[in-house]
Amino acid sequence: MSTSDGTDETLNSARTGRPAAAPSETAANSWSSKKDKDAPRGGGSGPSMPSLGLRGTLLFLWRQLTSMQTALILLMLLAIAAVPGSLYPQRSVNPALTQQFLDENGRWGEILDKLGFFGVFSSPWFSAIYLLLFISLIGCIIPRVGVHLRQLRAKPPRTPSRLTRFTGYTRIELPGAEADAVLETAHRSLRRSQYRTVVREEQRSRSVSAERGLLRESGNLVFHIALVGVLICVAGGQLTSYRGQITVVEGQGFSNSLTQYDSFDSGAWFDPTSLPPFRFTLDDFRAEYVLEGADESRVGQPLSFEADVDVTTPGEKNEKRTLQVNKPLHVDGTSMYLLGNGYAPEVTVTDPEGTVVAEGPVVTVPSGDTGYTSQLVIKAPDARPEQTAVVGFFLPTGVIDEQGPHSIYPDLADPQLAMSVFHGDLGLDSGIPQNAYEVDVSSLDPVTNSDGEQVLIRLAPGEVYELEDGTTISFDGVLRYAAFDLAHDPFERWVLVSALAAATGLIVSLFVPRRRLWVRVSGGSADDRTDGTVVLEVAGLARSDDPALEEDVKTLAKKLSTAQDGTGRPGPAPTTGPTDDTPEGSAL
Repeated sequence: MSTSDGTDETLNSARTGRPAAAPSETAANSWSSKKDKDAPRGGGSGPSMPSLGLRGTLLFLWRQLTSMQTALILLMLLAIAAVPGSLYPQRSVNPALTQQFLDENGRWGEILDKLGFFGVFSSPWFSAIYLLLFISLIGCIIPRVGVHLRQLRAKPPRTPSRLTRFTGYTRIELPGAEADAVLETAHRSLRRSQYRTVVREEQRSRSVSAERGLLRESGNLVFHIALVGVLICVAGGQLTSYRGQITVVEGQGFSNSLTQYDSFDSGAWFDPTSLPPFRFTLDDFRAEYVLEGADESRVGQPLSFEADVDVTTPGEKNEKRTLQVNKPLHVDGTSMYLLGNGYAPEVTVTDPEGTVVAEGPVVTVPSGDTGYTSQLVIKAPDARPEQTAVVGFFLPTGVIDEQGPHSIYPDLADPQLAMSVFHGDLGLDSGIPQNAYEVDVSSLDPVTNSDGEQVLIRLAPGEVYELEDGTTISFDGVLRYAAFDLAHDPFERWVLVSALAAATGLIVSLFVPRRRLWVRVSGGSADDRTDGTVVLEVAGLARSDDPALEEDVKTLAKKLSTAQDGTGRPGPAPTTGPTDDTPEGSAL
């Protein structure tokens, strides 16, 4: 008989003349009487680890990628990756602002540009997260769909042999009751409560297995499938959609072609020839503001903006429509939104030779105050003998005081122009694109009077001002303009459908409990009990958070015992055993 310390090995070594094995080697070899064919041939003392191989490694990586934990991490990373898109100007949305940021930030701006922070949603790293999330969700959903379909076709699981370990276990003895009647009552009651049921014959009893709440998993799958749908539709919309901005003055029109847009952005798969051929005319623009006499803090606040348009589409009659904020116009799949508004004063500029070098309504840019003080820029590159620029403000209700020219009310109560005139090279022939609403006056010479002071011009509608060199500026009237945003996204409605489906699925998966109930009936004339007593056992198992399950089990047991009493009075007092939310696999 060998001892644990290897004494027999020492005695055998003394007889054979071979050295005894170390105690650790003896202990290690005592685990198996067979020789390990995969043991290392070297003198290594540690256990050898099996190699995954290429197939095993790829399978491991795939399982990690398609796990729910990875999908949640990728979803969080996608949200974090989108943050720079709201912090930094995006080149596809506002190229001028992006270039300004680069010019102001030097080396730091170049680093951010190389990292793709000015084109976040088309950057490789954002696309990689997006694609990995897409693959992860699909790889997670497909196996679960197969499992769920098999669960829907399968019968409820068999009744465990020991119900005492489950939630709400209740045991009731019913003297003189009929076992078949009790079982049939339980079966009908569970079916009326929307349970999937099956009656099973056991060795010395009969039981009803019931299951409810598979809709919870269905909702969970709908949520994830709809989330994939949202990703697909958003990606498809980014590739095939377009968006453009236009500014239209009252009485003028717009034709839906690329040359008519002030700015235009489209997806990589967008076909410019697919623009719907419609046009419209801005007949009138109306704005209402809070008048004096109301709460002084609210004077000048806008009440409504309305734009009357006359829309023409090929083969159809003209249609007059009114656009309001958040009430867009839909034409041939294109949505037209009222984006902004302002004033377009009609100004005529003549050079010293008497040639009209600028004429018509000039779109002004509101500076952001409640009075609609707006910046005015007129460029006259054809003026002679020098190019001319007129820079100033349009004031709907003008006041010039120590604060400078500004408007105190947004409506046309006292419209005025406050301007200065500059001569010089406007730089329009350099080939570099310029903002039509800005001019760099640092390289221009201001027009001065005989005293050498800069000329400041103030005009009301109908007035004309003549400079000493013969240049004239006339204020002819005021029109309104409206800014529109035109957008087309063929996947827009499907994004909405997918989002609503995802919300519905999430609600169902959160609020529909999944549970199993078992009712076992034994005894009576079919058993070897001589007193004819029927033993009723009821228990349940929650597959999710279900605090009402225990009470429902006891209520069902009480209902069955009362139904078999025949008098409408409660039956014998139930016996409640220990409860244990044991996992399904340990009992089935």
